[in-house]
Amino acid sequence: MTRPGQRWTTFAIWILLSLLTLLPIWWMFLVSVKQRADLFGKPSFLLDVSSMTWDNYASVITNPSFQKYMLNSLIVSTANAALVCALGLLAAYAMSRYRMKGKDNIFFWVLTNRMAPPAAFLLPLYLLYTGVFQAGEWSLFDTRIGLILLYCVLNLPFAFWLLQGIIDGIPAELDEAAYVDGASTWQVLRTIIIPLAGPGIAVTGILTWVFAWNEYLFASTLTSVNARTITTGLAEFVTVTGTNWGQMAAVAMLTLLPAALVLALVQKHIVAGLTFGAVKG
Repeated sequence: MTRPGQRWTTFAIWILLSLLTLLPIWWMFLVSVKQRADLFGKPSFLLDVSSMTWDNYASVITNPSFQKYMLNSLIVSTANAALVCALGLLAAYAMSRYRMKGKDNIFFWVLTNRMAPPAAFLLPLYLLYTGVFQAGEWSLFDTRIGLILLYCVLNLPFAFWLLQGIIDGIPAELDEAAYVDGASTWQVLRTIIIPLAGPGIAVTGILTWVFAWNEYLFASTLTSVNARTITTGLAEFVTVTGTNWGQMAAVAMLTLLPAALVLALVQKHIVAGLTFGAVKG
């Protein structure tokens, strides 16, 4: 049994860790609501309402480039999450239900693709996108479909690993009973697997959406104008005449809001999805 003193110590530690986590976000918000002249004054973590301004947000929101980058990010992230969930579910179901030679080796090989540092793939992908896939109608450089397919390759191992554990927790006897009743594989997936694995599929979609939304390295290298995402748009505020810290902070805050809102709304589903396989197993 936990003593009251230990509970208060644990509570204080969590409060401290929460403050340390939120401190950079609070500082970014302070920079976003300050005028340019105030940014180079005496630093303070307190909000001065008298000098507070929303001009940085207004100039960013009305900027056509910002609207285009935000739209690109929404399209790429949403399409990537949908594609990853569909392919990951099929792969996980096949790996969980069907007997195949070297299944463990295949599973480990898929996971190693996620373990490798993304920078290791940067140069080969750049050469592919600007060389092999740059000719004629098949150009993938600076396109949304190019980013969607790339993020699918990066996020699919994670989705495969997460969904397989969830499907393993669903009794195979349910599939067998459906097959006895004359159901096809697609009917089993639609009527049994997808409803029971719904929380896990939702978690997979949310996390892969956030991964694609926050990605910067590949988006900054494999796009130039048309398919630039909101994270790469931050670099436009660094110019030869200086850095516009206020507008950059405003864009960063606006970039943070969609992901934070999605995570806040589905927090309970995330916990349920991540613990689904462990509870069922």
